Amino acid sequence: MNQRGSDDYLLSKKHSYYVFALLFLLYMFDYIDRLVVVSLFPFLKADWGLTDTQCGLLVSAVSWAILVFSFPVSIVIDRWSRKKSIAMMAVLWSLATAACAFTKNFTHLFIARTAIGLGEAGYAPGGTAMISALFPEKKRSTIVGIWNSSIPLGSALGVALGGLIATHYGWRHAFGIVALPGLLIALLFFTVKDYRTVDLVKSRHENAGLKGKRRMAGMDIVREFTGTPSLYLTFFAFSGNTFLTTALMSWLPTYFHRIQGMPMDSASLKSSLVMLMAIFGSPLGGYLADKWLKKRINARLLFPALSSTLTALIFMSAFHLVQGQAQYALFLFGGVCAIAFASSAIAVTQDVVHPGLRATAYSLCVIIMHLLGSALGPLLVGILSDRYGLVAALTLMPLSALVAGLLFFIGSFFYERDLAKVEKITLSFG
Repeated sequence: MNQRGSDDYLLSKKHSYYVFALLFLLYMFDYIDRLVVVSLFPFLKADWGLTDTQCGLLVSAVSWAILVFSFPVSIVIDRWSRKKSIAMMAVLWSLATAACAFTKNFTHLFIARTAIGLGEAGYAPGGTAMISALFPEKKRSTIVGIWNSSIPLGSALGVALGGLIATHYGWRHAFGIVALPGLLIALLFFTVKDYRTVDLVKSRHENAGLKGKRRMAGMDIVREFTGTPSLYLTFFAFSGNTFLTTALMSWLPTYFHRIQGMPMDSASLKSSLVMLMAIFGSPLGGYLADKWLKKRINARLLFPALSSTLTALIFMSAFHLVQGQAQYALFLFGGVCAIAFASSAIAVTQDVVHPGLRATAYSLCVIIMHLLGSALGPLLVGILSDRYGLVAALTLMPLSALVAGLLFFIGSFFYERDLAKVEKITLSFG
């Protein structure tokens, strides 16, 4: 097992939770800055005459930038410094969010939104690697689940604040106000302790008669990913769920506003409550997966297989079978279930790879997740909405979670074998 601390320096429990608190807040403001724009769609359409496709592009722009820059940034994180990389990226995305307030047209806003994605490109891989080092492996899903509850919290706050501020003060103020807190927290992150960069070495057990370790060659690194089925199946399953959740986060406020006739501030608030329910789903999913792990070694993949399937069934029922209060009750329950998969799925990306490649592993997950998930979901809903209507577009989205459940289930058959191959290295902080 990978252990926290060393003879050189044992990171105090107090400082571990201080670092975790800053990581939680940064992730929360990451999503506030990312999702504040979705409540501004009606205001941007009124001011600039944007189409639904263009509105979807403003969300997808962030994902595309993350898609392009996540992998190279993650290599810097793994080989250089977690804390410096995270702090610098948070400063960049906060400044880019503030810049959105000063844009004059769609092109300028699209560029500023792309810059937000550039800043956010390595945050999730870097933060995941730090958390994996800070806390015991047996609690990894639970801690990651608590950390990831900042995603729905930030998403809900971003949507709610965007609608509230824009309604009373104008949409430009919404960007400017949410940018400032993240910038302050980013500066604090320069003060935390970081674990020492892990050497990319591998035991010689596969070479008969040789002992000790050898430096990993390029193909060894490639095989860490291509030769680990539970890892790459998790990547693709993750993208299926992200396709659904990002589409819903982006368009549910507009659904309530356009289809049910609510004022945008009320529609934003109602949508944010659905997203906010994931605050319970993320840590609960991690906790249940870790509890099941005591009985089934592949529980971290079996659990998301079940939760993904349940999520698909819930939203299919909500859009196809019911209306009114019953529909909203299903939306709220779906909000709990939709992110329950993420905690254990993220833990898998850290469990089955070399400790010196953890940020890189999760960056590959982020790339595939955005390429096939969040970059496509909001845009596809916008395109289908322009052609067939918003309701028809949203009714198709839950199918992606069914595919995710199947991929997680297949991956569960490879997890134990992949885990046994992982290099055992003790981490140290300083």
